[in-house]
Amino acid sequence: MVSLTDTHTHINCLQKITAEESVRNAIENGVEKILVPSASPEDIDTVPKLVKQFDNVYGMLGIHPEDAKNWNDSILDKIREYSKDDKIIAIGEIGLDYYWDKKHIDIQKDIFIKQIKLANELELPISVHDRDAHKDTYDILKEYNKTSNVVMHCFSGSVEFSRECLKQGWYIAIGGVVTFNSANKMKEVAKTVPLDRLLLETDAPYLTPVPFRGKENQPAYVKYVAEEIAKLRGITFEEIAEATTENAKTVFKLN
Repeated sequence: MVSLTDTHTHINCLQKITAEESVRNAIENGVEKILVPSASPEDIDTVPKLVKQFDNVYGMLGIHPEDAKNWNDSILDKIREYSKDDKIIAIGEIGLDYYWDKKHIDIQKDIFIKQIKLANELELPISVHDRDAHKDTYDILKEYNKTSNVVMHCFSGSVEFSRECLKQGWYIAIGGVVTFNSANKMKEVAKTVPLDRLLLETDAPYLTPVPFRGKENQPAYVKYVAEEIAKLRGITFEEIAEATTENAKTVFKLN
């Protein structure tokens, strides 16, 4: 049986089922590895505890742009300490969000840069949140990121923007939006990203794919993302699963 990797899922935020249930469901549906990012300052302590509970759950540490206004430089030291654990495998999710918060753009940029530099220092990849901030996100990454692999989490840009990201050697992660009937732009991206640069995610509990749209998302549903991309590209589910799993191993140095 081919395995899948959900490279971005907030199982600590699920409300309809427990984290334990979500992990069990994922395994039953062929999801071998689950990567959980932090978002809020509180998550910096929560995620490291979570990864100790489950053999197949790994953590990413960082502050989401919506929480940049709550930043404290002591967070950098916390992340450094927690990153000594081999199961903390990336800095994320970090980035810019101009959809929800236009009042703190300068703060968002400053905290984004600090966390990029931290990722480089720790030799960890970066999971990037970019919503309605494509140019600034791209420009900051291009200027400040020196050594870290970059994953454009929950990619929402155009085919043209994806090509610019790919030129930089970054990875494109696609989630449940690609299954939506109205998501024409995302379907085109899914068809054109080279297989060796493609990753899968759910972003659970958000952005639930068809056929469960409107309900709470969970890592088990990443298979519907894989199925849709396979259909769009005219290849097998197994080919998508194998390629994206190998990419996740490469980017995040997973065994």
